[in-house]
Amino acid sequence: MDTKNIMIVGVGGQGSLLASKLLGNLFLSEGHDVKVSEVHGMSQRGGSVVTYVRYGDKVYSPVIDEGEADFIVSFEILEAARWLKYLKPDGHIVTSNQTIDPMPVITGAARYPENLEDRLKDAGVNVDVMDCLALAKEAGSVKAVNVVLIGRLSHYFDIPEEKWIKVIEDTVPEKFVDMNKKAFELGRNFK
Repeated sequence: MDTKNIMIVGVGGQGSLLASKLLGNLFLSEGHDVKVSEVHGMSQRGGSVVTYVRYGDKVYSPVIDEGEADFIVSFEILEAARWLKYLKPDGHIVTSNQTIDPMPVITGAARYPENLEDRLKDAGVNVDVMDCLALAKEAGSVKAVNVVLIGRLSHYFDIPEEKWIKVIEDTVPEKFVDMNKKAFELGRNFK
């Protein structure tokens, strides 16, 4: 199997590290060689956070180069646009429609770009956008956006749902398992 590449992008504190851990554990359980690289940036201050998950028969490097990502999983739509150059021509973006103002917007030095979903689609990108924050709230916590996104991503893979659920049960602290399973189901079954 050729190496497959998933980028997880967002803003610090959104749970991208748990998302990468879930994916890494899933692909390990499927018998793949897996490399995960966590690039924090200014995560502690709400800055951009990027995590690479690579899996296949043999993975030699944890880093994804421009034009190599099969999937970009984005917690915030501007982050999806920011990392677009890393997506393969036939790749997919799975993103929340949530917007979080970056520091230049907060300080008034820039304006948040408008119509990002339309711009991505107009660029010919395979983009799957949903209101992950609303679904996370429905699951029981705004912090479950990460697992809502993993649920949505799961429907692009030929891996049985019960294996995804098992990884959640094995990875998430016990007191949060039920909420995260609900978040996964809401993301997976989103229409």
